[in-house]
Formats: sequence, structure tokens, C-alpha cells
Amino acid sequence: MKYLILVPDGAADVCVEGEKTPLEEAEMKTINGLAKRGRVGLVRTIPRGVAPGSDAANLAVLGYDPKTELTGRSPLEAISMGISLGLRDVAFRANLVTLAEPKGSSGAYEDLIIIDHASGDIGDEDARALIEFLDVKIGHGDPENEGRIRLYPGVSYRHALIVPDGPKTKNGVGDVFSDYSNYALVPPHDILGRRIGLYLPDKENEKYILNLMKKSYGLLKGHRINKERIARGQRPANSIWVWGEGRKPTLKPITKKYGIKGTVISAVDLIKGIGLCAGLESVKVEGATGTLATHFRGKGDAAIAAFAGGKDLAYIHVEAPDECSHQGSRAGKVASLERIDSDIVAPVLAWLRQHRKETGEEFRILIVPDHRTPVVIRTHTDEPVPYVLYDSGAAGKVNEKQAFTERAGAAGRPMHSGRELADAFFGE
Repeated sequence: MKYLILVPDGAADVCVEGEKTPLEEAEMKTINGLAKRGRVGLVRTIPRGVAPGSDAANLAVLGYDPKTELTGRSPLEAISMGISLGLRDVAFRANLVTLAEPKGSSGAYEDLIIIDHASGDIGDEDARALIEFLDVKIGHGDPENEGRIRLYPGVSYRHALIVPDGPKTKNGVGDVFSDYSNYALVPPHDILGRRIGLYLPDKENEKYILNLMKKSYGLLKGHRINKERIARGQRPANSIWVWGEGRKPTLKPITKKYGIKGTVISAVDLIKGIGLCAGLESVKVEGATGTLATHFRGKGDAAIAAFAGGKDLAYIHVEAPDECSHQGSRAGKVASLERIDSDIVAPVLAWLRQHRKETGEEFRILIVPDHRTPVVIRTHTDEPVPYVLYDSGAAGKVNEKQAFTERAGAAGRPMHSGRELADAFFGE
């Protein structure tokens, strides 16, 4: 059996009477064709009481319980980046963000407005130079840190900050491993357009994080790279924003859970890290960016290559719908969904059907967003999301009412957890 899981990040939206959602507006001939002959419904990928993020939701889609098995977002990203984590190390996500001074501002850091959590989708080269610069100035190279803070460059605006546990340093880094679970660090994409003073770390044991963020602004706002970006009409990456704290996870490999071997295909370190922790291989797709400019067809080709090479599972994650939602771009979100349908699902489905014809091997396809990211609010919600489950060996009669949409899902079969959906997909 071949298994394809496609996760269009944040694809689900909010239903408004008399209006179409992006899923309803998008032309998705292939995906909706599968829906008409498969099973549709809504699934709760975010357990009640858990923050609606891609970390929890993608773990759920793979059959894990985020309530007990999620130990933080950033450690998963760090593992994907090849960073070695000790059991008492704490990892954080460090976004490169764009802050702006509102009219009449005092210029104080607290008065700044966050206008972009991704610094205009900054390129890897600029981002790497800025993060390496900060590591020298306020991270590993700052003697007051006593080697306790290290910044690692990642992809685009997504980077890692690692703090091992140890005695208190001159600048206030203390018993981080014991403290981190009590932190209340806010994701930057949740507060776009707002004054940051209301959302900065303010607890005594979080002050070293606030100091890092403030120092980064002072260093980055006049950096040569940002001056050049502004001159080109691009948004500057003028501060880091620290969040996503956590420690090294221990997950039972999916190979043992479901007896399969597979590959994860994503531009995002978080998803690669989840896949690696789940026992999947990770493949790099040239041109995969995590934005609307990503190499959609390359991801489909990578899945085909994985199947042709003997893998049972291809787990494809596409960040573009989520990024378009965060940017408030409905048109971009619709366009990304249409590219997913035409450039990923259509060619992979064609290969699977031809492979079945030649070998008799059946296949299953699961298409499910990890969470909802409504364009109108530009952030995640924890409502159930629609899914499509197609089994080549059990395809039913055409049901024209079925589609990959929020409303069609609500009329279908509900799933109460990602684990229930994963068990149905892999086990029945």
C-alpha cells in the first residue's frame, strides 16, 4: 500500500453566510474529484486547551497526541537544522521581524508596531548574515552570556536560539530548563499590526529574552543589509522575536506505530523536525521556500521519487496557504490552493494510478490542513478542519455533494482527533 498525506497549511478558513471560503473559491479539480469518490468530514487536529499551531496539528495528523507528546515547537525545528540538543537544553524560535515606529512614537522599543512576522519573506543569504552577526554581538560572542546563548541561522525568517541549563550569568540567564514551561512567549504572527509593548516578555525569569530582543533592534535597524533592503523597497529585518520554547522530544517512530517507512517533504524546519522525530526521512526540494513562490511541482516530483524508491508514505507539507493568510492575501491563498491541486496532487495521483495498473498495489490519499488560518484575522484558530480520505481499493460512487471544503466537511463523517484519523487512514 502506498500512502500520500498532503497538508496544505492553514488552508481552512472561516465560513460566512453568503460568501465563499478560499477552499470553495479555488478550482481544485483533482482534489475535489477524490472527495467525490472518497470520504469527507471534519477532524479536530488541535485538542481543546492546546494552542493552535502547526507543531501540535502536524503531530496530530501523524497520529500523536499533542497534549502529551508535544514538548515545544523550536526543538523540532532545531533537530531538522542538525543542532545537537542535550536533555536540559531549551530551544526557542527566533523570527526576524519588521517593526515600525507609529506616528508620535517615543522611539521606545515597547511603542513599536509589528508589521511583518517574516521580514518580507527575507531570503536565506540576508537572513544568515544577520543571524550570524547577532550571534557574535549578543549570542555566543557576548562574554556576558558566558557561552550560554547561541543563535543558529535557518530558512528565511525562521531561526533557532538555544540556551543550555546552568548557573546564572551576568546578564540574567538562569535556570532555564526549570523555568521555560512557565514562560508566556507570544507568536509574532498572532499580533500583527499591534503595539508590541503589550506582548513582550515581562516575567522576571524572561527578562534576558526581552534584553536580547531590544539589543537586536539596536543592532539591526542600522545594519548595511537592512539599509540596502529599504533602498530596494523591501521590508527590513530589524529585530528578532523569541518564542516557541521547548525541550528535546521523544516520539515513538511511525515505522513502529504503523509499520511503514516514509519521507517528509517540506520547506519548513518544524515539519522536517517532526518527520525526523517520527522516523521519516527528509528530502530537500530545490526552490521550496514555504511561500507562494515555492516549487510546487518539485514537491510532487519528490513524492513520486520517494514512492518509486520503495517508500510507503510521502508526507507533503505546503506552507503557502498559511503564509498568504498571515499576509491577509485571499487571492494568494486561492492561488496557492490551485497550484497544490494542479502541480502536486494531479501528477502524484497520475503516478499512483499508473503504478497500481502496473503492479496492483493500492494507494490511499489523505488531504487535510493542519489548522485553520482565516484570512480576515491573519492567525490560527483551533476549529476542526475538513479532510478528504481516498482509498483506491474502496472508491465509492460519485457523490457530487462531497468536496474539500469546510461546509462539505461539516456534512460528512466527524473525527474527534488526529489519532482517530491517522488510525483510519493507516489501519482500516
